[in-house]
Amino acid sequence: MTLSMLTSTLATGVVEISPIGEIDVENAYEIREAVAAQLDAVKPARIELNMRGVTFIDSTGISALVAAFQLARIGGTQLVVTQPSRFAHRQLWVAGLLGLFGTPHPHEGPESAEQPAVSGA
Repeated sequence: MTLSMLTSTLATGVVEISPIGEIDVENAYEIREAVAAQLDAVKPARIELNMRGVTFIDSTGISALVAAFQLARIGGTQLVVTQPSRFAHRQLWVAGLLGLFGTPHPHEGPESAEQPAVSGA
């Protein structure tokens, strides 16, 4: 599966970037590039990565998220993850990065129903 990226500006001025599909070694750089493009063009105060449509993310994808976070921070922009799929939420939890990205709660929509539940430990 490929990765597609939707970008929109919310009424509040927040830029929302919504990756859809799998984030892996072949396309993880697209996350950082999407954030960099917004920082160059708009310089928003906040960027939200809406990860409800992410079906898979590997360690390279997690690294790209951290790189995007650092890039945004250097640019004076807050970057947070919103509505992660259960799989993405689990990967961020395992990596110990939920707090870094605003402690998002997993998306409870139909596409996350097939994902394994996150158990508290």
